[in-house]
Amino acid sequence: MSEDQKSLLKKKLRDIANELRGKMDADEFRDYILGFIFYKYLSEKMFLYANKLLEQDHISYDTVDEHTAEGREILQAIREDALDKLGYFLKPSELFHTLAQRGNAIEDGKDTQFILEDLTSILDNIERSTMGTASHDDFDHLFSELDLTSQKLGKTEKDKNTLISKILAHLDKIDFQLEDAKIDVLWDAYEYLIGQFASWAGKKAWEFYTPQEVSQVLAQLVTTGKKRLKSIYDPTCGSGSLLLRVGKYVDEVGKYYGQEMNNTTYNLCRMNMILHGIHYTNFDIKQEDTLEHPQHRDQEFEAIVANPPFSANRSASQLFMSDERFSQYGKLAPSSKADYAFITHMIHHLAENGTMAVVMPHGVLFRWGAEWHIREHLIRDKNYLDAVIGLPANIFYGTSIPTCILVFKKCRTHPDDVLFIDGQHWYEKVKNQNMLREEHIQQIITTYRDRVSIDKYSYVAPLSQIAENEYNLNIPRYVDTFEEEEQIDLDAVAHQIRDINEKMKSTDSVIAEFCKELGIQSPF
Repeated sequence: MSEDQKSLLKKKLRDIANELRGKMDADEFRDYILGFIFYKYLSEKMFLYANKLLEQDHISYDTVDEHTAEGREILQAIREDALDKLGYFLKPSELFHTLAQRGNAIEDGKDTQFILEDLTSILDNIERSTMGTASHDDFDHLFSELDLTSQKLGKTEKDKNTLISKILAHLDKIDFQLEDAKIDVLWDAYEYLIGQFASWAGKKAWEFYTPQEVSQVLAQLVTTGKKRLKSIYDPTCGSGSLLLRVGKYVDEVGKYYGQEMNNTTYNLCRMNMILHGIHYTNFDIKQEDTLEHPQHRDQEFEAIVANPPFSANRSASQLFMSDERFSQYGKLAPSSKADYAFITHMIHHLAENGTMAVVMPHGVLFRWGAEWHIREHLIRDKNYLDAVIGLPANIFYGTSIPTCILVFKKCRTHPDDVLFIDGQHWYEKVKNQNMLREEHIQQIITTYRDRVSIDKYSYVAPLSQIAENEYNLNIPRYVDTFEEEEQIDLDAVAHQIRDINEKMKSTDSVIAEFCKELGIQSPF
């Protein structure tokens, strides 16, 4: 898309968001807007697919009469094919464009036709169309967060209907251009909206959003040297954008795996996968607490990325000492700080030829107790730590703390050292948020791939030096960013002070003369 087209798209999306903004929290109207975008996507995908099947008969899908025997026969054939290829089915009367037009048609002097009941039925039918098929788990309860009876949409049914009709009308004007594989309107729309929702949601954004520039860094780290990935895994996948971002840096991904505890973001992740063209057979997203109830227990993954909740609480029951994810380290991560529980969980699932990159708070680099014990084991005994990358403070929505990225590999190309990169001072301030620009991202990636020491930016630390520092990974211990202050010439300063005093005496004398001429008392 051109920049002008992107600007126009953003304007249309802002118009849609403004219909709901102020009526409810950002995370609530996010679910409505993205849910309707998903419905529009499914509809357009269905329309294009059905038209392709009907091409030889010179029939457009939206002209098929659902009430005739011939029409029903055509729909049954298309339904069977669509469930196999797309994973769902929509009748012509259920298409987004058809419903949007009805909702905004003027009839009998009324502003709109009533479509809420039909919309509720259509969303339910999309889910029910998959029952008994291979795609059922991936579509089950996908629209459960779209409560069309909510009082926040309006006090009366008419008010709710009017608002929803307006939103559908706005969306109907956006052409997703799904038939053109080179244009990704949906990706641009989704990235823009999800970023806007995160900025409006503040601290709640942690539940579903990793800033896209951080996602770019993580994705490029785990795809270094690879064109194809057998599998990608995110144990705290949120809306799934991080998984999808990794996929954009390789030619092919075998399958996407993820786990998410929050029901809303779990639904959002599945929608996101389908919205971005990932076939239902090519992703496996589960809903559960990753640490307490892991859903991919016996699997290994070639690329693992994550932005887990920082220093989250967990049970840390001693029963976990028999869990192979944690047992080999001798101690459990504290119940008040689950950071190393997430790290060791991910390492357990990392394939021998895989790379793992995880965002963490700086405390994981130097905290003592059980965390020191686990950190020492990971470096001294396992030798899995490949790099430590410091990020700027105030780069995540909802927290201003500085963060870091830890990169782990089981089979390291450079087993005798660990690379440290200090990117904490390399950013651009945009309003109240710090942001990584493309040059900052590429500086990190190039330094990681070249594995070089750069004055005041990076350092390749021998394992022996890390051992001498008692496995404290605090970045300033390895990357010296100290800037020596310019020496002050005290004699020159004294001379300047004498000159200033002489000038002040001269000025005082002039003022005293003026006061004498005016017949007033001099202040000196």
